[in-house]
Amino acid sequence: MRADYTEIFQDEATVEKYEHVVYAPDSYASAINRRQRAYLRRLAKRAFPYRRPVQHDFACGTGRAIRILHGLVRGAHGYDTSAAMLAKAEEVGAYAELHHVAAEGEVPDPAPTEIPALVTIFRLLLNVDNDVRERAIAFSAKVLPNYDAGLLVVENHGNRHSLRHLRHARHTGSPWFAELDHTEVAELLDRHGFTIVEQRGFALFTQGWYGRRGLRTLARLVDDFVARTGWGGTWAVNVLYVARRTRTGD
Repeated sequence: MRADYTEIFQDEATVEKYEHVVYAPDSYASAINRRQRAYLRRLAKRAFPYRRPVQHDFACGTGRAIRILHGLVRGAHGYDTSAAMLAKAEEVGAYAELHHVAAEGEVPDPAPTEIPALVTIFRLLLNVDNDVRERAIAFSAKVLPNYDAGLLVVENHGNRHSLRHLRHARHTGSPWFAELDHTEVAELLDRHGFTIVEQRGFALFTQGWYGRRGLRTLARLVDDFVARTGWGGTWAVNVLYVARRTRTGD
């Protein structure tokens, strides 16, 4: 993992690449984003049938998770350590109150809001050190003090139990090739009083399959099926975990 991960995204050129290259319309990341959008919008309608939640997107970046839930939340707050990321989020139309937070120190306080709430943490846990991971989930616990307060959705885009792991030996020592397994995520959440209630995968195949003409169509069809049905999520490269604060007495 990278010790300087939060500093990397202070640079405007890096932010532009993230928004327009990583998430280019026909890219691997944009295909996953499309599946996540469909799933999260269904989840929001199912989990909050009577009152729309307020979204708190921690490490919001360019506001991708905020844009995914436009129209299904009563309000949204985005938090990031990068002023450049927040500026890009505003530029591309992330309708939210954006908050610049310190990279270190005390766990940031969330903006005052009513419950229910939906906390989202995307593309953060994999490439940061343990202190940053703990800080992110501690923030979530502030937003969601009890079981009835709402949901937390966390992304792991480098599942150790996926096909991506076959490249591990070749990339040993690379700061961009971190891995997380399901147990590590579950234990991290448990330390802050969260229990995983749902898990969904969004890509069984790695990015390389999407670059091969003969395999691209097959990979897309299978990955669409995995995201839609929930089948095979244990072995997916990209996984979302939905969690609640543990009930008192559980």
